[in-house]
Amino acid sequence: MTTLIVLTATSLGLAGLYFLLSSGLSLIFGLMDVLNVAHAAIFGVGGYAAWVVMDRFDLIDSLAARFAVATVVAVIFGCVLGYFVERTLIARNYGDHLTQILITLGLAFVMEGLIGGIFSYSPQSIAQPAWFTDVTVILGGRIPNSRILIFGISALVLVSLLFFMKKSKYGLIIRAGVENRRMVQALGIDVARSFTFVFVLGAALACLGGALGAVYFTGITPALGPNLLIFAFIVVIIGGLGSIGGTAIAAALVAFTQQIVNFYVSTGLGDIAVVGLLAAVLLLRPQGLLGRVASA
Repeated sequence: MTTLIVLTATSLGLAGLYFLLSSGLSLIFGLMDVLNVAHAAIFGVGGYAAWVVMDRFDLIDSLAARFAVATVVAVIFGCVLGYFVERTLIARNYGDHLTQILITLGLAFVMEGLIGGIFSYSPQSIAQPAWFTDVTVILGGRIPNSRILIFGISALVLVSLLFFMKKSKYGLIIRAGVENRRMVQALGIDVARSFTFVFVLGAALACLGGALGAVYFTGITPALGPNLLIFAFIVVIIGGLGSIGGTAIAAALVAFTQQIVNFYVSTGLGDIAVVGLLAAVLLLRPQGLLGRVASA
């Protein structure tokens, strides 16, 4: 029972990372119809931005305060990078999936190469506050506090995104622009600005995930983001394109499947089990768990 509790907590932490990476990808892919293959590389940028602050910004003695600053810096990097990529590379290629894939794939290689060239390809460990490496005993299970932190932040992001998309005026404009862009433009609303905001939001979430990912994996490498990209796409497809709630459910399912199979069956088989989960969902519900059925 204790082992299951620890596995559950670990899975929830991993699910939080998958959600932060996949939610932005789902928004950009599902709402804007943009295939951003560089999204995972942006995740890596967030991780390295946080690592630089934690490793070299010693003006702040408290590691907890320094990590808070590192997280904010990572999110700011994501906003700036997302705005630059959308305005210079994506805006002129809406609707052209092949060009989107080629541009963002090239960008992903460039970003990974730049990170490796500047910081080296060797794993870099990140300093962490003592509380992160400590544990909390829950029902006899010793749960790493870092997992609790990641899950808590991800849950807060989930609630905020759901509120934003369903209750805010800006979320309504975004959803209306996806359904009928010409009609919204005829009303005098700048849909292009809304789409830029969605892209920036997605990049910011990816960088937030990168900062927390550096904590989860106790370090960072240039390949960390790209290695998680396949799982991000699986989460998006299982959850349903553009569905934040579906993405959260799918992230939990993928993380639990991966961790349980790796522990109880064999290490490495968890990835295969995730692919099997994807196949089962596509057979039973091709649009994803909470995705919309395509109109004829």
